[in-house]
Amino acid sequence: MVKLVLLRHGESTANFANIYTGWNDVELTAKGREQAQAAGLLLKGVIDFEPTHIHTSLLQRAIITANIVAEICDFLYLPITKTWRLNERHYGQLRGLNKDFSRTVFGEEQVKKWRRGFYAIPPAGAQVNDRRYHGYDQHLLPRAESLYQTQKRLLPYYESQIYRRLIKGEDQLVVAHGSSLRALIKKIEQIDDNKIINLEVPNAQPIVYTFDGQLEIVKKEILR
Repeated sequence: MVKLVLLRHGESTANFANIYTGWNDVELTAKGREQAQAAGLLLKGVIDFEPTHIHTSLLQRAIITANIVAEICDFLYLPITKTWRLNERHYGQLRGLNKDFSRTVFGEEQVKKWRRGFYAIPPAGAQVNDRRYHGYDQHLLPRAESLYQTQKRLLPYYESQIYRRLIKGEDQLVVAHGSSLRALIKKIEQIDDNKIINLEVPNAQPIVYTFDGQLEIVKKEILR
């Protein structure tokens, strides 16, 4: 048996303000840090979870959550990889916009498709201009993404860095974001395109998958 733990970051300042965040690099709130600590304590109680690697995004809300959890669980010695492929979904022109206001402007149904659908793409924003991405091929970096496109850009990392370790029997810890984790869960659980709209990933609630040797799901547990 091998375990994969997926964890969304604790509450961010943007979560608190109810605005679209995407690739904006926002801080955790005090509550978010407390949630990360609580998640670490929950993970510390998981029997036989001994990850060999931690994977996170290039955004501080996920990185800080990963660091807090690692400290509580005595995982600070583990290698940690930070990659843009685990970044939150890019929300294009919606970034920084209040979610309630967006429903007034674009309509309830359209916003629901953008937020929860698999193929709907919000209006594209400006090209990313941030030094953390300067070493990457700019043609790969999105200006807006559907959940499908988010899944497409994270799967190469999942397959080359996470799956290959799981198949060798090595537990893995992934700390990322609501939509990037939704995209990954869709792949892992083979969720239908039309049913993904119902999937929600709450802040700082560890999702623990136990797989057999062929990486078939034996058990899924959400720690609260």
